[in-house]
Amino acid sequence: MNLLVYSHFFAPSIGGVETIVLSLARGLAELRAPGGAAEFDVTLVTQTPAGNYDDGALPFLVIRRPGFRQLWRLLRAADAVHLAGPALPPLFLGLLARKPVVLEHHGFQTICPNGQFFFEPTQEPCSGHFMAGRHAQCLRCNSAQGPLAGSKLWLLTFLRRFLSKRVAANITPVQWLVGLLGLPRAQAIPHGLDTSRVFPERQPPPGPPVIAFQGRLVTTKGIRVLFEAARLLQQQSLPFALHIIGDGPERPSLESLARAWQLTPRVRFFGSLPAAELDAVLAQATVVIVPSLGGEVFGLVVAENMLRGLPVLASGLGAFVEVLGDAGLTFRTGDAADLARRLAALLRNDAHLARLGALARQRVLAFFGMSRMIEAHASVYRRIRDAA
Repeated sequence: MNLLVYSHFFAPSIGGVETIVLSLARGLAELRAPGGAAEFDVTLVTQTPAGNYDDGALPFLVIRRPGFRQLWRLLRAADAVHLAGPALPPLFLGLLARKPVVLEHHGFQTICPNGQFFFEPTQEPCSGHFMAGRHAQCLRCNSAQGPLAGSKLWLLTFLRRFLSKRVAANITPVQWLVGLLGLPRAQAIPHGLDTSRVFPERQPPPGPPVIAFQGRLVTTKGIRVLFEAARLLQQQSLPFALHIIGDGPERPSLESLARAWQLTPRVRFFGSLPAAELDAVLAQATVVIVPSLGGEVFGLVVAENMLRGLPVLASGLGAFVEVLGDAGLTFRTGDAADLARRLAALLRNDAHLARLGALARQRVLAFFGMSRMIEAHASVYRRIRDAA
């Protein structure tokens, strides 16, 4: 089966979409039919330049930045098309070519003009203005980009939603998102992790417990909420250290905030770390906090740290609640006082921390394995092939 996978972003770009797309394309390309032949002939198309990345080391063909005619030829030659997000040119052309299109949603672009499901004016999770018909609020949310740009995003949301209703299958990483998007022929296939990875042995520090944050330093990740909770814990004279792993445009303002709130002795900014260093730093963590305010459709950072056997305390976004199950804890999204209260209780209960860490790893091994994700996607394409 000739399968064209389209992902606007791909390696060497780094991010959750790129990670999942690479794993999916590799896994499908390595699947074998009963006779030993490759079951899927995978071609991956992307707009990301190669840079120094070695495409030849991959078990599938990569075509970067194709022109319109080349993209059209590739779509016409495919038996099925997999889109990592509702990118309009391949979505429209794939349907025009009457190819079965499988659309995997890595964001909220079919129900939210900015794709984040985050209301910028109040810095809060969106309550669903677009789907409720409160379009003036959508335009207000994106007004910082200018009236023309904001109106364009709003209009394109209608078009994306119209086209997404006509694909062969809509895939989301959690069931919560299936209900939120309200699209036909939808199903949830959880993202997969490499559960064979070996992590360094946990090394709790000899000093105070370590609260870890891992992610981009941007507004939607909710780091300020974590800092507010840390200030409350400090006022309670609770011992802790706060490790911030990652980088982004908010770093200078967060460093200033740490100084203003006298948190500097407790806070350490690590910046972006290579994999080996990241594992070593997280091996010292007592608990991982994921305080995102919006923009999360799964939460790879949640699942990855669960796989490490780390207790996770996350904001109560629907995706996080589903991924954590009964193997982690949540707090009210954006509520620093609730985060501080739950965090203080955790840090005072070593037995509960150990129990959550063990449950977290078991849950990932049971539900979020890479082979499970690959096989579930393969089943979708087989169903499409058999229905043709």
